[in-house]
Amino acid sequence: MNIARARAGDEALVRAALRAAEAAPSTGDVPIGAVVLDPDGQVLAEAHNQREALGDPTAHAEVLALREAAKRHGDGWRLEDCTLAVTVEPCTMCAGALVLARVARVVFGVWEPRTGAVGSLWDVVRDRRLNHRPEVVGGVLADECAAVLEDFFGAQRDPGRR
Repeated sequence: MNIARARAGDEALVRAALRAAEAAPSTGDVPIGAVVLDPDGQVLAEAHNQREALGDPTAHAEVLALREAAKRHGDGWRLEDCTLAVTVEPCTMCAGALVLARVARVVFGVWEPRTGAVGSLWDVVRDRRLNHRPEVVGGVLADECAAVLEDFFGAQRDPGRR
């Protein structure tokens, strides 16, 4: 496998997730975006956080993208051979959802040491007690993904910063 090509492909995935995240701040949601690709690399779904917009604590970008991808994917809820890319390391809820959906690969931007469940605080996706363990690639475009969050939270603290 050509590592440089794989890295470039992963960067393109995270850039797509960053584009999806752009819509979140307009509703007061944290700018986290996710995309799900089918085995051929075609986008099945993209989403951004919508907890504030929908008043739904489960409306994380990953969960919304998985739901939409499951509707479009030919194998129902099983997203085998699919890839989920997200701007921030998934939390326990999202990590559990992607394991249950049987996503093959998870690619993410910035690590989240306070709530991350794909290697930081917990490692739900590689727990040997579970029946599915996806491949994980983390830290892709981490600085860019972190900057989006820093800008958002900076503007929350200092509204004149927008």
